[in-house]
Amino acid sequence: MSWASDARKDSMDLIEETLASIAPLDEAAMRDARDHQARLTKPPGALGVLEDLSVRLAGLAGQCPPPRPEPAAVAVFAADHGVHAQGVTPWPQEVTAQMVANFLAGGAVVNAFAAQVGAGVAVIDIGVAGELDAAPGLLRRKIAPGTADMTAGPAMTMDKARSAVEAGIEVARELVASGARCLLTGDMGIANTTASAALIAAFTGLPPELVTGRGTGIDDATHEHKVEVVRTALARHGFLDGLDQEPMEVLAAVGGLEHAAIAGFVLGAAALRVPVVLDGVIAGAAVLVAAALSPDVLGACVAGHRSAEPGHTAAIEALGLRPLVDLELRLGEGTGALLALPLVQGAVRVLHEVATFDSAGVSEKSAGAGGQSAGRP
Repeated sequence: MSWASDARKDSMDLIEETLASIAPLDEAAMRDARDHQARLTKPPGALGVLEDLSVRLAGLAGQCPPPRPEPAAVAVFAADHGVHAQGVTPWPQEVTAQMVANFLAGGAVVNAFAAQVGAGVAVIDIGVAGELDAAPGLLRRKIAPGTADMTAGPAMTMDKARSAVEAGIEVARELVASGARCLLTGDMGIANTTASAALIAAFTGLPPELVTGRGTGIDDATHEHKVEVVRTALARHGFLDGLDQEPMEVLAAVGGLEHAAIAGFVLGAAALRVPVVLDGVIAGAAVLVAAALSPDVLGACVAGHRSAEPGHTAAIEALGLRPLVDLELRLGEGTGALLALPLVQGAVRVLHEVATFDSAGVSEKSAGAGGQSAGRP
């Protein structure tokens, strides 16, 4: 067997091993969490979505209360896209590498938000077209210097798609091994919203015009052209008339290297039973791939926010995820996930720190008192 064949076998072994390790949420732990929530010194259900989140995180961990989701680390996967040649954005491709340098220098919004919430930042070169200088915080995992133009052929080979998924799994393992107890997705790549729209359209069956947004803020003419580019790619690969290909085949046809890596990253987190807070449309597209490979992966996923990109709403609705924040963000980098992180941590902190009615000596509501709780008007 050749070295290349050995590498393919190892990649498939890692992916299959990871998929085999992903299990459904623990029903007993979720029942314990619901019971505990009902005994806390607050009206039942008063924390709304955060109560549901705490129950799900207990099910993920298999215990109540679940471990505190801290410290946290955001992984910013960076890659370039061959579809950039189709004129879908006015930004030059060199901006990808330039922004990676900015991340590493600590000058981007992701760095500011990460500092605010005490999260670490790892930047992963999974497919940047240019060569990057070594720097603290940079993980070199380059599979290729970007993808090919998806309108002319597959964006990448199946081997490259698998290798990128494998790299994402390895990054998740490395961050957890280094102490992270909550992972966040981040991304950087000029033209990556075009590939995201193609993936979302392929997996949801929605037409390109409903899932293709304005990305970095393109004008009407460029947006119309971008929609047609997505439509051309979907037609080129036979995705306009229904989807009968395997998830990895769809990923290789129209996805990006960062989509593949984020899919692996989320699969790796789920296998380790560590929560992963998702950022925007790039993460949404990637998780459609991951969930098609293993539906139980969604037990580990928290939709940090709802992006202004229409494709993101389509993706999270298809996945059945409810975003915690809706601020019309469309920056990427992991910024929306970082803003949501304190909510995720707060949901778990309640189970650890809030007193029960018995322990606090607080009277519970009497029979027939409706929604009134003792001491509340």
